[in-house]
Amino acid sequence: MRTNKKQTIYWTKLVYGEWSLYLAATEKGLCYVGSLHKPFDELDQWSSKHFPGSTLVEDAAALKPYTAEIIEYMQGKRQQFTIPFDYQGTSFQLAVWDALCQIPYGETKSYSEIAHQIQKPAAVRAVGTAIGANPVLITVPCHRVIGKNGALTGYRGGLEMKTRLLELEGAGKQTRGSMQHA
Repeated sequence: MRTNKKQTIYWTKLVYGEWSLYLAATEKGLCYVGSLHKPFDELDQWSSKHFPGSTLVEDAAALKPYTAEIIEYMQGKRQQFTIPFDYQGTSFQLAVWDALCQIPYGETKSYSEIAHQIQKPAAVRAVGTAIGANPVLITVPCHRVIGKNGALTGYRGGLEMKTRLLELEGAGKQTRGSMQHA
């Protein structure tokens, strides 16, 4: 888990086409990717909870490597991320997030498939909770997890964002028309 060491968190607002979201990084790497079209308050509240006492500093230059890779992804030019990350979680959350990173671009898996992959087949609900706690949307591809029946289910960034990401990757074809609000 995160130590209480106060540190600086650099942030910027990424605006690309119809995409608008906040990114944040520590000196170690990307620590936060926000939801589509959400206000700065989402980042501020998240940082207060996960990095108590830390300072938020707007610095587009510090975030340039991260914004560049995310824009390349949005342009369809990048399928994997090479940027460093600085996210903390329980060992269970880290196992789930690692499993998410193993889902190939353009493919989806169900929550139960992720639970089986991490060898916790009875922990489907806990897998969903860990996915919902993913601090770095897009880059740790939690949008690639769908319901067992193929329906789109909850997503921290909102179902509109999840749908757009899956369509961008070509995975939206198999779920279009089956969108349900979970």
